[in-house]
Amino acid sequence: MDISIHASFLPHSDPEASLAFYRDTLGFEVRNDVGHKGMRWITVGPANQPGTSIVLYPPTASPGITDDERRVIGEMMAKGTYGIVVLSTRNLDGTFERLQAREAEIVQEPTRQPYGVRDCAVRDPAGNMVRIQEVA
Repeated sequence: MDISIHASFLPHSDPEASLAFYRDTLGFEVRNDVGHKGMRWITVGPANQPGTSIVLYPPTASPGITDDERRVIGEMMAKGTYGIVVLSTRNLDGTFERLQAREAEIVQEPTRQPYGVRDCAVRDPAGNMVRIQEVA
């Protein structure tokens, strides 16, 4: 099989704050920015990977979600337990320094994990965990 990752979805609670984080803090390019009925879907991705994107979306816009589910989603986002993405870099220390300089919410400084990777973690404005692993 020839299967690639084309897009992943991460929720946002504030499209402008999410856009600023992924564009200005992480340096991703904006690929699409679509509004509909007061909601907004923003597609971003690394410039050197035009075939891979993250869609930042309003999570409660999905049809069929109940009011109780909307409440739970909001609570999970606020705790940072709803969405996660794992990114990679060849220079973890340099990337971490840039994240600190851009005042990203630091969750974990660069650390060698017991499972063999070295990574750090930040939160985006919606509370999503963004882990960045060092690759050779």
